[in-house]
Amino acid sequence: MPTQRSSGILRSFPPVFWLANVMELFERAAYYGLNSVLAVYLTNEVVKGGLGFTEQSVGFLQSLIYAFTYVIPIAGGALADRYGYRRMLLFAFSILTAGYFVAGNVTSYGAVFAGLLVMATGAGLFKPIISGTLARTTTEENSGFGFGIYYWMINIGAFLAPLVVSVLKGFSWRYVFIASALYCAAMLVPTVFLFKDPPKPENTKSLKEVAHGAALVLGDARFMLMIVVYSGFWILYFQNFGSVLWYLRDFVDATPVNRFFASFGVPLKFDAEHVTVVNGGTIILLQVLVSRIVKKIRPLPTMVSGIVIGTLGFLCLAASTNVWVFILGISVFSIGEMTAHPKYYSYVGLVAPADKKAVYMGYAFLYGVIGSLIGSSLGGALYGAMLKPMVGQPGGPAAARAFWLFFVALNVVAAVGLVLYDRFFAMDTPETNEKARKIMLGIYVLLLAAGVAFVWSAVAGPSVSYKTLVQAVIMLALGAGGTVVSLRKG
Repeated sequence: MPTQRSSGILRSFPPVFWLANVMELFERAAYYGLNSVLAVYLTNEVVKGGLGFTEQSVGFLQSLIYAFTYVIPIAGGALADRYGYRRMLLFAFSILTAGYFVAGNVTSYGAVFAGLLVMATGAGLFKPIISGTLARTTTEENSGFGFGIYYWMINIGAFLAPLVVSVLKGFSWRYVFIASALYCAAMLVPTVFLFKDPPKPENTKSLKEVAHGAALVLGDARFMLMIVVYSGFWILYFQNFGSVLWYLRDFVDATPVNRFFASFGVPLKFDAEHVTVVNGGTIILLQVLVSRIVKKIRPLPTMVSGIVIGTLGFLCLAASTNVWVFILGISVFSIGEMTAHPKYYSYVGLVAPADKKAVYMGYAFLYGVIGSLIGSSLGGALYGAMLKPMVGQPGGPAAARAFWLFFVALNVVAAVGLVLYDRFFAMDTPETNEKARKIMLGIYVLLLAAGVAFVWSAVAGPSVSYKTLVQAVIMLALGAGGTVVSLRKG
């Protein structure tokens, strides 16, 4: 079959494909618009319009919020298949709107947390509906181009929405939340009047079958080991929504950038939201070029290369507090992200058994759960302990260097781990599977032990630490589930 021209490919997509992409653009604009400044708003002093929470408490909050957005899609996909895409879209946009609005109109830690959890639930339910719609409205011939459009829509939302935030936060932080709520509320109208469910598959999964799929993945030790190693890179990624923003606020003087743009008549004030703008803009500009360069390279070496490039980005942050070096670091990290992550999904598709590819692709999200739970909490705790006391002090730059070098070291460990995985575990043999099972069993047992220690820490003090207790429950659930499945495999 001859290759279609781009215009021909564009006409090959049905109207619901384009509507789904517009919905993705608005939902991602709401998500990235808020999250580009959320960590700063929550930790800024009350006199500066913030809520005055500690970095550690915000890191914990973000770790659960972001993890929710990666966990909920498992059930969301099954619910959408069962009850219809249009019906679930209406529900998702409704609770997204409510979550954003409530979170921006309350000030207590618990109320903000609850509002953001509602938002995260809506975001998690939304994800599989749109990806499922695209999968069912594209063909083998145009799916690559179709998902390329989808990826661009995500990054266009991430690029444009923070620019709006720059204006809105000058009036009130509350307007940032309202804007995100309005983006989602606006999509209720086309959902009601224009969206039509794509053809359903003949067989849809029940929630019980979804849970069984999770057990299958936990029992594939080689697959889980790869995800655990790769998650090290995402510990760095989630710093972009927390510690990177606090570092910019507390240690980086943005005056040179502001002066540069002022010389062209652009009244820019470089701030937290522009970190997301730099990330999204870099991906929009370079993704096609990077994809062509790595097109014929094996997935695992490409993923390692992406992790190494991302490490260089954070080395820039460690090297200097200069704002131009800061921007360079975010740009370099973004190149690492766009190098590694598409190949990650390619690798998952290659290693998944032929009859279970859909299940494995569905649970490839686990890198985000691990990365966010560890990355956001760790970043918040370390920033509060290492950098917050050094703001305005002579030793601040040295403390910042040590802080970023710690995360660089974590990423080096992830890169080396992935190299070792490629060498010793990439081949699917009984020996590699058994070795991986023993390693994962050890990891699950360590999680169990850590969970028990966290429970003791939570209840041993004069009052119960509910944040620590929640972390303990997560560790115990993952550790226990993984241990049971691994022992059954043995």
